[in-house]
Formats: sequence, C-alpha cells, structure tokens
Amino acid sequence: MIEVSNISKQVTTTEGTLSILQQINLSLAAGESLAIVGPSGSGKSTLLGILAGLDLPSSGSVSLNGQDITAMDEEGRAAVRAETVGFVFQSFHLLPGLTALENVALPLELQGDKDALQTAAYYLGRVGLEQRTSHYPRQLSGGEQQRVAVARAFACRPTILFADEPTGNLDTGTGEKINDLLFDLNKEEGTTLVLVTHEHNLAARCGQRMVLAAGQQVTEGSAA
Repeated sequence: MIEVSNISKQVTTTEGTLSILQQINLSLAAGESLAIVGPSGSGKSTLLGILAGLDLPSSGSVSLNGQDITAMDEEGRAAVRAETVGFVFQSFHLLPGLTALENVALPLELQGDKDALQTAAYYLGRVGLEQRTSHYPRQLSGGEQQRVAVARAFACRPTILFADEPTGNLDTGTGEKINDLLFDLNKEEGTTLVLVTHEHNLAARCGQRMVLAAGQQVTEGSAA
C-alpha cells in the first residue's frame, strides 16, 4: 500500500543546504497503522506531506497503492490524492460558511457523487453528530469540529488516511474520543492509517511506529 525507498529532503537557505530528512524507508500494507513520532523539528510533518504527495523528496521514491507518485507531476499526484487519500489535520479546516453536512458533502460533490448529501449524513451519524448536521463550525465545539473533519475524511472512502496531530487542539478527554473514532473507522473501513503525533499512548495503538530525530529514522517496527 505504501512503499518508501531512501527518501531524503534538503532545502537551500541563506546559510547553505539544510537537511530535513535523510534516507527514510518504510513499508506499510493495506489496513495497517503507522505512528510517526519525534520531537518538534524532527521532520515528521515534512515526511507526512511527502507520503501524501503534497511535497516531493529531493531523492528517493514513494509508492501509494502501486503508483510511484514521485515520478508524477502535480496534476498526477493530485489525481492520486483524490482517488486514494484522506486527511485529518490539527486545525480542522472546515469552511465557516457551510454547515457540518455541507462541509462533509463538498468533496463528494466535487467528485460528482450524486448521493453526496446522503453519504455525508451517514458519516456524520457514524461520528455521533446526526443532530448537528445543520450547525455551522462556529456553533460546534472543538471536538465536534474535529468529528466533522473525521467524517469528511472517511466519507470519501480513502484507502489511506493521513492525520497530522489530529487531537493537538483538543482537551485530553475529547482527544481520546477522537482517537477511538479514528481507530474504529480504520478497522471497520479497512483504511490504512498514518498519523503524526506527540502522544506516546496514541502511537502505542498503531501496528508500526517510526521515530524521527533530526530527520533521521531512529527506529521502526512494532509499537508494542
């Protein structure tokens, strides 16, 4: 499902070349889960962006669902993302002028789904927001907004879901509920889950864990 071979990332600064990632390797099968952990500045979010095709490595390759996205142009990578990838971010990225139902339905409508509203309503029910479909983001708590974001991600039925600190803006209790929801849907939908987190308890729930330090892969393997 995800195959990463020797990817590195460097950027040029006024002080010279800065190495962000060095020789990262990864293999993740369909339906598995991976936590990317490490201190701030270790390259976690950069790696997630490269895995999702939002950024390109300086060297190496990334294959999603058998397609080498590093060999594609932006249009090609965008097409793979639309077909394969879902996102949940720390900031919920909801459109303030749309209701919860409309926020979830929008990407489906952009894909030409004639049943977008029905599908959106179904997934809002799955995350426990069937009574909040007509509410706007400003009328929802942080936890409820993140539930909308989770519903939106899963409604597109991605084969791979990337989550970047999905509970970073939430209190502990609410965050645990969102984490439960992510793993429940991961299991039920058979979605491959890749998440960046500072939370060791959350990382321990994943089948694999990758630890980054200063852009280098320290360990990879079972989180048990």
